[in-house]
Amino acid sequence: MVGCYILYSEKIQKFYIGATQDEINSRIEKHNHKTYGSKKFTARANDWILFLFIPTKDFSHAVRIKRKIKSMKSSKFVHKLMQDKELLEKLITDCRI
Repeated sequence: MVGCYILYSEKIQKFYIGATQDEINSRIEKHNHKTYGSKKFTARANDWILFLFIPTKDFSHAVRIKRKIKSMKSSKFVHKLMQDKELLEKLITDCRI
């Protein structure tokens, strides 16, 4: 399923924002097993869980959403996305071409 995803690690108390064209559970497993390399950000922990998944119609839309969320540089914004469905819908709409 194509979309933007937000993972959370209790171990390092950090979020990770990504975009995928793969099945999300497989993607999380790869992050937890350091498949993407030991120097990558997600290699710092092995307890990544899905915090939020935002399905999109295409990968480029998922990447635009990911970039917008990252540009906010705020865990408060990430938490608010989870709680405020109107904010989430606005983000999805604003990131369309």
